[in-house]
Amino acid sequence: MKYKIKHSTTYQYADYVSICQNQARLTPKTDRGQICHHSRIDISPPPSYLQQFTDYFNNNVTVFEVATQHKTLKVTMTSEVELLTDAKANINGFDMLWIKVRDLLESANTMELLRASEFVLPSQLTPLEKGIKEYTQVSFAPDVNLIEGCKDLMARIFHEFYYDPGFTTISTPLSVVFAQKRGVCQDFAHFALACLRSVGLAGRYISGYIETMPPEGEEKLEGADATHAWFAVYLPNFGWVDFDPTNNVVPTDQHITLAVGRDFSDVTPLKGVVFGGGSQLLDVAVDMIRLE
Repeated sequence: MKYKIKHSTTYQYADYVSICQNQARLTPKTDRGQICHHSRIDISPPPSYLQQFTDYFNNNVTVFEVATQHKTLKVTMTSEVELLTDAKANINGFDMLWIKVRDLLESANTMELLRASEFVLPSQLTPLEKGIKEYTQVSFAPDVNLIEGCKDLMARIFHEFYYDPGFTTISTPLSVVFAQKRGVCQDFAHFALACLRSVGLAGRYISGYIETMPPEGEEKLEGADATHAWFAVYLPNFGWVDFDPTNNVVPTDQHITLAVGRDFSDVTPLKGVVFGGGSQLLDVAVDMIRLE
């Protein structure tokens, strides 16, 4: 399955910005499950400086500076991505107990296990709040294998938490999300990660896209697709397995990965510093077009 993706971010400022410096994590990753065949970033006004590098988590980062006075900044990334669904092996065949995985991570003795064990630690946005470990243990009894435990946790979040776009912001504490059982995909991914880490498992945050389908008989609206977030768990001798608690699915052919990290703060699609500008309005539009 191939997709053309167009991600446009527009900032409208009340006053002139004299200079801005930014980091963009908008180039889809190439890994076992997908290939980014092409990507192009367009910035208006044109940047005076632009450079690309790969960060600690192997994400593609574009840094740029706009030194021209402006009231509008528009950043558009256009990419072509192929999803390799055959590379996503049938995870139902893996029967390793989650406690075995936990023990391997505790006594990591290979480079792969050492790198994965970094994702066992709590992060700023996924602290170990009171009651989270007890919530997690309902899904992870001692005799449960890792994949089945994650599927159960994912399904419980899907059924017990209410999707409410107006309830949270990035600064809403995880304790509030847990207590009220409300939030958005970002919150559900953070909560799932806190659960996994509370019992010694390695989980990582994934920023990406999910294809949306219009109602039957209606045309798809331009810009109607969405940025999305989900989580992955580390499975020894296999790698990372994705789970989407917002939709209660194991991602296959409609999820495209942009970046991975400990939580959202590691993978923010666009962030930076501006001098001037005053108040601002932000508009984000995403299009995912199937090419085959």
